[in-house]
Amino acid sequence: MTLFFGLLALIGAAFLWRAWRKQQWQQEVLASRLTDAEWDIMLREVPLIRKLPTHLKAPFEGKVALFLNQVDLVGCNGLEVSDEMAMSIAGQAALLVVGTDAWYKHLTTVLIYPGAFKSKQTRQDGYVVTEEEIVRLGESWSRGPVVLSWRDVRQGGLNDVDGLNVVLHEFAHQLDDLSGQTDGAPPMAPGQSFAAWSEVIVEAYDRHVANVDAGRRTVIDPYGATNHEEFFAVVVELFFERPRALKGTEPEVYDQLATLLNVDPVNWS
Repeated sequence: MTLFFGLLALIGAAFLWRAWRKQQWQQEVLASRLTDAEWDIMLREVPLIRKLPTHLKAPFEGKVALFLNQVDLVGCNGLEVSDEMAMSIAGQAALLVVGTDAWYKHLTTVLIYPGAFKSKQTRQDGYVVTEEEIVRLGESWSRGPVVLSWRDVRQGGLNDVDGLNVVLHEFAHQLDDLSGQTDGAPPMAPGQSFAAWSEVIVEAYDRHVANVDAGRRTVIDPYGATNHEEFFAVVVELFFERPRALKGTEPEVYDQLATLLNVDPVNWS
């Protein structure tokens, strides 16, 4: 019995040491800085980064480094992953969480296709289950992987004013999934009211669905009317790329996102 408890103590100590070492490693990586060459690529591929306030640049560099250390970027259909691809994807993914302690802790792989790719989708209608292939620009699975079209990643990174960004969209789903399910309700920021979030987002979503059903165009992409999780991902794209348009149309949604992500892109120069 004494031996048994001794083994348990050793296993517990080993577990704690591994957890401590992982935390130490993460802190060391977060203290990393981009080289001049990496910054040149980043600013060329993701011009939105130029608007980052000074106090966010060091956290941004650290999260880019952590992303590149943690995530394997795998080219598909013959695509070779270049430095430009790696920096563009890492930079856009890091931008989403630059102001918070949130992290894609379950993500280990990003699959990159040259362009749009086919994905199988299963639908159930009563007892009838059908499977169909649909064309996608991006896809996010619970606890990974994320699948991306490089053509659309690059276009989204270079054009930072159209409100369309496939990396921000798919990584918004990854952020959402940190709550345990992808449903448009990610883990709240410290002190943020989940009740207030739900009320604002649900009301805005219902307004958006009504607008789409009536054929009324707004700054929010019609795809956001699919469900709450897609609405969240779509407004995250707007929040970073067209913040004034989102704040002018849905000020409470903007304010909730600003609290959640602890950034205020309207005031970025």
